[in-house]
Amino acid sequence: MSESAPRPLRIGILGAARITERALVAPARSGGHRLVAVAARDRSRAEAFAAAHGVERTHGSYAELLADPEVEVVYNPLANGLHGPWNLAALAAGKHVLTEKPSASNSVEAREVLEAAAASGTVFMEAFHYLFHPVTRRLHELLASGELGELRRAEALVAIPAPAPDDPRWSLSLAGGALMDLGCYGLHALRMLAPFAGGAPRLVAARAGERAGAPGVDEWLDAEAEFPSGATGTARCHMAYGELDMSLRVVGTRGEAIAPNFVLPQMDDRLVMRTDAGERTERLGTRSSYEDQLEAFAARVRQGTPLPLDARDALETMQLVDACYEAAGLAPRPRTEL
Repeated sequence: MSESAPRPLRIGILGAARITERALVAPARSGGHRLVAVAARDRSRAEAFAAAHGVERTHGSYAELLADPEVEVVYNPLANGLHGPWNLAALAAGKHVLTEKPSASNSVEAREVLEAAAASGTVFMEAFHYLFHPVTRRLHELLASGELGELRRAEALVAIPAPAPDDPRWSLSLAGGALMDLGCYGLHALRMLAPFAGGAPRLVAARAGERAGAPGVDEWLDAEAEFPSGATGTARCHMAYGELDMSLRVVGTRGEAIAPNFVLPQMDDRLVMRTDAGERTERLGTRSSYEDQLEAFAARVRQGTPLPLDARDALETMQLVDACYEAAGLAPRPRTEL
């Protein structure tokens, strides 16, 4: 007799953010999970979201949702500055947490999240979904196999056209900025190369440009890093770019590999390799990286399957984010008090 399928996750959603449909609703539907509840500051928005996406019920506040005994997993896609406070509240309520990145406004708050996750005994994960897609897994395989030789250089660019002027991503008080919204992907991608470069990268330098009319908020930021092996890396981000560009290039002593869109590989699943043997392109599948992510998260919650992401990883990323801001002459993001 085959084993029964794992029980579906019972998920509660904080807010009615645009990203939720592709990042959680569609993967949950595909994986057979339950969307138990949604809460928004404006209950009418929560009711409209629930009706559109098959959520079972609404709550009048985030606190009510956290008190719902049927909700076991909380998904947090709120504005950046609200990630830390509500992650802490969800962990205190004994919930598993899948949070959009970044996990907190700064490394001090991220350490509090780490401590809260340890105390709660529940699963905490920052939603760096790209890491679960075959594009990134294959890139790491190429480095591990030696086909590209020893890693010498990595270059990440994460850039998008400008959001509207009133978008919360331009708000310092809500922990906005290009590095928080985009560059954290590039920094994280560099950090995940540590096994192939003798250890974690060290920040060497960073420079940034402020958004006109938004003092302290970075419109773009470039960071340079060095690994213990001597390999180097760049993580560049731009939140008012002429086009969408989310590329990652790794260069070894025997060749290079390029992922044209490592952040959203479902939009471009190519991995292009160039070595002395020539050039080849692998297509690694357009299944959503968000589906891969939720599948891995559910396996951790239900079966204890190890994850490559946890609250410790989130803290280490935020420490690098803070270091970039300081090196670029900007202050780390302030925490948002509820």
